Amino acid sequence: MTRPATKAAPALALSVQYACACADAQLPSRPQLRRWVNAALDCAAEITIRFVDAEEGRALNREFRGRGSQAKDYATNVLSFPYAPPPQLAGDLVLCMPVVLREAAEQGKPVAQHLAHLVIHGTLHLQGYDHETDADAQRMEDREREILKRFRIADPYQSEH
Repeated sequence: MTRPATKAAPALALSVQYACACADAQLPSRPQLRRWVNAALDCAAEITIRFVDAEEGRALNREFRGRGSQAKDYATNVLSFPYAPPPQLAGDLVLCMPVVLREAAEQGKPVAQHLAHLVIHGTLHLQGYDHETDADAQRMEDREREILKRFRIADPYQSEH
């Protein structure tokens, strides 16, 4: 009896950077980050995940997400910076740990589960998913739910709808 073929994970080159004083911030292991990214990938990729403090998170959000009256002068949980589109994806994910920790506490979620959601969310953004329209948001959220379910993580949007 032959076993069914399993789909191999796309090739992933993953770098992780720690640019914050987050030694006690319940950071996931590199293998765990790799599992979350691979679960969301549909193509080969070169991705850097950078953990930052509130100051760097705020500066990046302000510089890259808004100008003038649309300025976003605050730190946000995750930023995605795509550099090359699929099929050979390249990009960065920046996670602001003080925001992630605050949100997890406010939402009553384990930090690891919130980080899993944000890494998956950011990885989908790198591949072109967005939530600018209701239809796009639904498509992205459905994909996130499907991936998170594999890790036995509850629907992060359940209380929002």
